Amino acid sequence: MISSINPAMKAVTIMVPGLLLSFTFDVFTPLVYFIFILIVSFTLADIRPLTWLKIFSPFVLVALTSAWMATLYANQTFSYGNVLFTIWGVDITEGSLMTGISLGLRSLCFVALSLLFALTTDSTKFMLSLMQQFKLPPKITFGILAGYRFLPVFRSEYQILKQAHRIRGADREPGIKGRIKQFRRYAIPLLANGLRKSERVAIAMESKGFTGDKERTHYHQMSIQTKDWLFFILFAGMLAITIAVSYSLGYLNIFGRQF
Repeated sequence: MISSINPAMKAVTIMVPGLLLSFTFDVFTPLVYFIFILIVSFTLADIRPLTWLKIFSPFVLVALTSAWMATLYANQTFSYGNVLFTIWGVDITEGSLMTGISLGLRSLCFVALSLLFALTTDSTKFMLSLMQQFKLPPKITFGILAGYRFLPVFRSEYQILKQAHRIRGADREPGIKGRIKQFRRYAIPLLANGLRKSERVAIAMESKGFTGDKERTHYHQMSIQTKDWLFFILFAGMLAITIAVSYSLGYLNIFGRQF
């Protein structure tokens, strides 16, 4: 399962195809790789399709908007081919349409890769792997972890404050002034509680001997194993195969240059 892959290695594996796909401007390459990501997400990862769709669906609208804007305002490099139709006085050519569709598909690939990482990665293990494999300073690592742990607490405290104000009849007044007053009523108590909690965490870390030293021991040892390299080879190899097939079929387009 993908959830057992070393998080740092998984992050590198996700970033490499995402970076290389950004150079392609044809439809075939991102479409095939997007299908590959979907197959991996629903076969090798413990991801619920309904949960995935709920998170993924808003980005489809973003991808469609980006594709439409790229189609309308493609520069001369990508406006090759015959004019297919004209809208609002703008000529839509074969090249501009393909460029827009390619941009939309690449955007969906980036989102799918990000969801594959986010839905199969434990945040604590990710920070530990960054600290052990990429030598990220412990002060930064534990600072990020502490801040991440505070997010659910802030959300719970916000709901409690909101309910307390509603019980006491302190509803939001209409207009901008009412919004400002409501923001002050919520922000000041949340900020004060956040400061108190951060001070307690700092004292607790010091009492347990945390000094931020890089040469520290770890209870949870993170390592890169054979399966992690196989995961990297799977994604990198599939991208190489996709690019090779795209090139052999004459579809490969890099920055407007057809290969």
